[in-house]
Order: sequence, then structure tokens, then C-alpha cells
Amino acid sequence: MGTKIMDARVIVTCPGRNFVTLKITTTDGIYGIGDGTLNGRELAVVAYLQEHVIPCLIGRDADRIEDTWQYLYRGAYWRRGPVTMSAIAAVDVALWDIKAKRAGMPLYQLLGGRCREGVTVYAHANGHEVSELLESVAKQQELGYRAIRVQAAVPGVADAYGVPHGDKPYEPADGDLPREEVWDTAKYLRFMPKLMDAVRSKFGFDLALLHDGHHRMTPIEAAALGKSLEEFQPFWLEDLTPAENQEAFRLIRQHTTAPLAVGEVFNSIFDCKQLISEQLIDYIRATVVHAGGITHLRRIASFADLYGVKTGCHGATDLSPVCMGAALHFDVSVPNFGIQEHMPHSSSTDEVFPHAYTFAGGMMDSGEVAGHGVDIDEKLAAKFPYKRAYLPVCRLADGTLHSW
Repeated sequence: MGTKIMDARVIVTCPGRNFVTLKITTTDGIYGIGDGTLNGRELAVVAYLQEHVIPCLIGRDADRIEDTWQYLYRGAYWRRGPVTMSAIAAVDVALWDIKAKRAGMPLYQLLGGRCREGVTVYAHANGHEVSELLESVAKQQELGYRAIRVQAAVPGVADAYGVPHGDKPYEPADGDLPREEVWDTAKYLRFMPKLMDAVRSKFGFDLALLHDGHHRMTPIEAAALGKSLEEFQPFWLEDLTPAENQEAFRLIRQHTTAPLAVGEVFNSIFDCKQLISEQLIDYIRATVVHAGGITHLRRIASFADLYGVKTGCHGATDLSPVCMGAALHFDVSVPNFGIQEHMPHSSSTDEVFPHAYTFAGGMMDSGEVAGHGVDIDEKLAAKFPYKRAYLPVCRLADGTLHSW
């Protein structure tokens, strides 16, 4: 019999934004940590872990990662969903961390070893005006990024996704109650070719250029956008329309050859089964914390590989450094890796979560520390208590609630 799980605790901290961390300790004194953060619904995951998961973990064999995953997934009659899968992910990543520490190896070695020397990442550039966006792109290039997502305020629209309010870094979860934004898709569709043309005219076509539609278009609107942007050769167009109806991407695919990415809100392989098997997308953006951990994300990636679909994991600041560390070990080991999103965390977050991963020359490296290479300073974490923070909601000009 392997080592047993002796203790499991949830740590909530807010060094600028809220993070949920599960710490599991085994009978041989080794501990591992996993990320369970669900932006704007953090305490729902905390309650699920504390009330429903942790009591089932104590005394279990820590080596039985797959069996524990199946126990928490199949053993719960009410399956899937972001709360359940984020909680399962926290357990899964913590157990992989423990197993790699016991083996004395960086986690990627247990996942089959390196498939590449580093992980290509993309940065975010934004601006209240196109000129400001161009300055932001130049700054990201100076930092070494060779792939950049571009977002800018739409003329005549008060609020645009991906653009900060004022001079602060972009952080959408910024209200004690949800802030309401107003949106106009028609103005956005007219503006986007001008934005992409301005970026290509200044920076040329060697730069990998990405854009996020953030679920705000109907399928035919998304098809029109893709068609209008083809000449600018985007690396991908992300989340153009809500993907609950996976068939909607057939319509988009019929009208554009622009590469399509989707999936940061997905929780399981069933959310993207049709999208992948019918080759309706090019990149699957499911991530470690929201898709049930490394165990399940590897399953999604293996399925995607059969159909030529690559990974493009979500990596915004609503995922803790624990998730980023785990994602980088996944990224460096998976054969059909595409690209990894990277939003640097605040200095206070990096202090709470010391980590082995590094960034240089447009790429990230997981490091060679045993485990996933990310730790938590519990004393420092305790100095940053939870602060409720909601993501915005979105309405059209007539007041109709719209996808944010």
C-alpha cells in the first residue's frame, strides 16, 4: 500500500485577487498543493471541498491518482460543472505534486518527459485608442513576446472586453457586486478590421496575432468577423460565440479559414467532443483548474490530437500560479501543444506563491524542481483575506442581457 492522505486543508487568499488552494499532506510528511480558483464563485468551491470532498480523502492512498479522480467524478451522482470540476482539479494537481516530489522529479517527467524545450506563450496588449494599443504591442515585443493578443476600446461603445478602466492593469473581477457594461456588436464588427489592419501595418506579419471575441457574437456574426479578418492572418480568433451549442461552429467554419479557439469555460471532454471530432476548432482552451486537473486535461488533449486540434490553455490572472505551474508541465509534455496564455501575476501574488517557472524570450519553462514547482507561503497568504469580487455583466443598448 502507498502513502495515505493524512490531512487536507483549503487556503483562501487575496493578494490583489482571490485564490483557492488545496493543501494535501500524506503520512510520510510530503505535501502537495492544487488550485481550485473559480473567478467570482470562489467560496462555492471552498464549500464543496470542505463539506463534500475532504472528508472522503482522509485515509485514501495518495498514489492512486486516477482512482481518486474517478471516485470524485463518478462517485458523485451530480457530475461536471465548474464547481465540481475545479474542486476535483485541486485534488488532482495536489496528488500529482506529491507523486512527483516522492519520485524526486519535476512533474513533466512523470507525464512522459519533454516534447519541446520550452513553452511558447502569448501576452495581452490593449488600449483605449488604437494608438495606445500599438504602444502596448510594442512594449510586449520588447519584453520578448512573439505572440500577442490585441484588444481595444470600440468607438462609440462605453465598455470593451480586455480593456482596463483607467490606468490600472486589466482585472475584470472588480466589483463587490457585478458592474454592468453596455455592448454593441455591429460597431465592434465594423471596427475590428481597422484595428487588425493598424497592427499589421505597423508590425508586419511575423507577429502571431490573437483576438478574443469573448462569446459576444451570434454564429453568423462570428462568421462575418472571421471572413473580414482573414487577410490579416490571425493566429486564432477566440470564443467568438457561446459554445453550449457546439454545432454553431459549423456555420462559422463554413465561412472562414481563420483558426478558431474556444474552451476556457469548459469543464469536461463532453463540452468539446463534437467541436473536436468534427474539426470545428483548431485550438482547445480548457485549462487545468476548470477541466478537472491534469488527469482529465490529458484525456482532452489526447482526444484532440486524433483530429489535429492543438492545446491553447487559458492562463489569465484568475488562475493562481499553482495552476500556471501545473499547466507548464502539461504544456511541455503534451505532443499537440499549441500555445499558452500568459498574464503575469502581481508581485504580491508571486510572493505568496513562490515558484520555479520562468519567462524569457517569449517562452516559459516549468523549472526542474521536484513536483510542479509552486509553493504557498501560508503566513503571508493569511495577510490577504478574501474580498468578494464579481465579474461584470453585459447588456445591449436596449437593456437586453447579453453574454459578457
